[in-house]
Amino acid sequence: MVATRRTDLKFGLLTPVSYYGIIAQSKHGQSTGPALPAHPSYSGGRRPGAGRKRMPGRRASVPHRQRPPHVAAHPVHVTLRSVEAVRCLRAARVFPLVRGALVASSRADFRIIQFTVQNDHVHLIAEAETRRALSSGLRGLAIRIARGVNRALGRRGRVWGDRYHVRPLATPRVVRHALVYVLMNFRKHLKDVTGIDPCSSAAWFAGWRVPPVANAIGPPPVASARTWLARVGWRRHGLIRLEERPK
Repeated sequence: MVATRRTDLKFGLLTPVSYYGIIAQSKHGQSTGPALPAHPSYSGGRRPGAGRKRMPGRRASVPHRQRPPHVAAHPVHVTLRSVEAVRCLRAARVFPLVRGALVASSRADFRIIQFTVQNDHVHLIAEAETRRALSSGLRGLAIRIARGVNRALGRRGRVWGDRYHVRPLATPRVVRHALVYVLMNFRKHLKDVTGIDPCSSAAWFAGWRVPPVANAIGPPPVASARTWLARVGWRRHGLIRLEERPK
C-alpha cells in the first residue's frame, strides 16, 4: 500500500495518509482526523434537484419502466397524449387525417379494433400477435398521425408529449370496462352530450344493447377483433348501454 504525505496546517505536522483511507496519524502515532472513504466514488451520487424538470401545466409523464410482457390473446388499451401546442385533434381539418392514420395502421399482425380521438389525446384498443408487432404498429401509428397533424396545421415539430401508455386487458370484465372507457370517453371531457362520439369508432361497434340512431357511413375504420376476449368474452358481463359513462 502506497502512502503519501501531507502538511497538517493546523498542527504543522507531516502526516502519512493512505490512498485507500487509513486514518491519518501524526509522527507521534496519534490520530489527526477521520479516514478517507474506503472506495472513492467518482459518480457524484444522487443530487437534490437533478434530472429532467417537469414542464408547468403538463401531466406527469409515463414512467420509463420496462413494459409488461405481451400476450397475443390479450387486447391492450393504448393512450397517446399530444404536446401543449397541439390540442385540436378533433378539429374539422385535423380529425380526418387522424382517422385516416388509424385506418391505415392496421395490418395482419397488428389491429386497431376501437378508438376515440379527443382534443389532446387518443385512446385505442388494439390486438397484436407479438410484442414486436405491437411496438412497431404503435410507432408507425404515432408517426402517421404526427405527419397528418403537422400537415393540417402547417407546422413542424413534435406532436406527442411522451411515449405511449399500454395496459393489457386480461379478463372479460376488464375488456368491457375498457370498451366503455374508450367509446364513451367524450363524456368525460364534454358536458351535456348524448348519443355516440362522432370522433370515434362507436358508430361501427356491434356490442350496443340498443343500437344508436346514428348510422355508420362507409366501411368500418377499425379491424375486426380476433381475440376471444375482445370478440366474445366481454359479452358475458352484458352488452353496453348508450347511457353508460367511463369509470
